[in-house]
Amino acid sequence: MAADPVIVVTGGSRGIGAATALLAAERGFSVCVNYLKEKDSAVSLVEKIKKGIAVQADVSSEAEVVRMFDEVDRKLGRVTALVNNAGIVDRGTRVELMTAARIARMFAINVTGSFLCAREAVKRMSTRHGGAGGAIVNVSSIAAKLGGPGEYVDYAASKGAIDTFTIGLAKEVGAEGIRVNAVRPGIIRTGIHLASGDPARVDRIGATAPLGRPGDPEEVARAILWLLSGEASYLSGAIVDVAGGR
Repeated sequence: MAADPVIVVTGGSRGIGAATALLAAERGFSVCVNYLKEKDSAVSLVEKIKKGIAVQADVSSEAEVVRMFDEVDRKLGRVTALVNNAGIVDRGTRVELMTAARIARMFAINVTGSFLCAREAVKRMSTRHGGAGGAIVNVSSIAAKLGGPGEYVDYAASKGAIDTFTIGLAKEVGAEGIRVNAVRPGIIRTGIHLASGDPARVDRIGATAPLGRPGDPEEVARAILWLLSGEASYLSGAIVDVAGGR
């Protein structure tokens, strides 16, 4: 009997990550739920999953990312899917008020973290390294298209980097059996908006989308799992907007 496919979902304790982890488990994956601080949420989520583990790791730390993937190797097996979902946003402000520390933290987690996790996944998935192939989905944001003026240009820029990373990595590892795609969520009902200092923005901005509402995490998760599935077998380097028509 073939082993279950193994997926790592970074930032998997809540929001889009948690919805993705649950749906992946329903679709037969063994799931690693990565978290930074919310251990209780991650453990509670794993209790709902048939075969899963919760692993604490700061994705911006090279040593911690390596440790996480080593733990997945030992407890679940060789990873076949990665969802680079971990990310942060900060309080809305203009560029001239941003500190170097804020910008560095934003890119360390949102960009460097995705690179490090993808690096470890490629080492395990690539036919060049003896793997059987796999798929990576990066979670970008519609902010990469809109720019985030007056609120979080740094966040938007970090997600723009993720778009370029997706295209470049897809071309780099496509011949090695790895597909790389991205989703660009719009305004989604998740806790990340609380960090912006304007929790009411979800409903306010969501109502301006062509579909007239914000999205739910499960709607993004379904797009992610489709991109990981055989139904998207000839899709790589694509960026799929899940943004209510924006």
